[in-house]
Amino acid sequence: MPSPRLSILLPTWNGESDLELLLPTLAEQDWPGERELLAVDSSSSDRSVELLEAAGAEVEVIPQAEFGHGKTRNRLARRAKGEVLVFLSQDALPAGPNFLRELVRPLEDPRVAGAYSRLLPHPKADLLTARTALAAPEARAEAPELEELDADAVRRLPPRERLEHLRFNNVASCVRAEVFRELEFPEVPFGEDFAWAARALDAGHRLRFAPRSVAYHAHRYGARGAFQRYRIDAAFHRQVHGLLLRPSLLSVARGVAYELREDLRFVLRERGVAGLPQLLRAPALRGGQVLGQYWGSRGRGPAFGPEGTSAARPSV
Repeated sequence: MPSPRLSILLPTWNGESDLELLLPTLAEQDWPGERELLAVDSSSSDRSVELLEAAGAEVEVIPQAEFGHGKTRNRLARRAKGEVLVFLSQDALPAGPNFLRELVRPLEDPRVAGAYSRLLPHPKADLLTARTALAAPEARAEAPELEELDADAVRRLPPRERLEHLRFNNVASCVRAEVFRELEFPEVPFGEDFAWAARALDAGHRLRFAPRSVAYHAHRYGARGAFQRYRIDAAFHRQVHGLLLRPSLLSVARGVAYELREDLRFVLRERGVAGLPQLLRAPALRGGQVLGQYWGSRGRGPAFGPEGTSAARPSV
């Protein structure tokens, strides 16, 4: 059976340093079939477009104000000619030449509409960034064992259990083009992948985690960046899933204490006492993270609204 044609889809914005790593890695992928590389660039001021075109990508440039996480990916998918759509963030870095093969492998099951990769921190990431990335569900080494449920049964699950069935991540994912033509990403400023997963399950499709497809991806946040990132995440879960990540000030205190304790354990395990200086920024980082969750859970700060609001930025 011939390998399906792939369309690799990249939203980009001032990603020169990321693309210098990503594009050669994509070129080295062990994929026997045809593939194309498409990008939508949000008016970068660096060499992003030049690098993309040199790598053979078809690039469309749009104003920054037109960017939206779901909207821009939909725009890319409409131009694609492949049977499988591979969505990547510009700062994702495949960990080896079999990344694409393993990402697409779950689609051998005709019931599966999409799959997403395992995400690990960059090898050179600082210890706190690495600990955050490794604590995420997308970092686990094995796919979770989930009961096959229909959409109605998933909706009846408690919020945290429901999230496991709806988990999907566009940092590195693939979707059947024939399914995507019927089910595009919702145009929301955050969580378009989770929202699309709900649509796919409603339509009777299956989703899979592909842990043998590994990409490096992690963001190094300061206190303010962590607050904003986790506030939006918590607002999304509150409004879409009815899940309050930090419902009270008591949960904030417990959350900060937990995060600091886990930071200490991780640093000592990985570097011993030599890593202790990296803990100096932990109180501000974890305070921003947990307070952001509280603000989002309590409905404070800017609303989680449709794309085109101030929450939608060309940050991919």
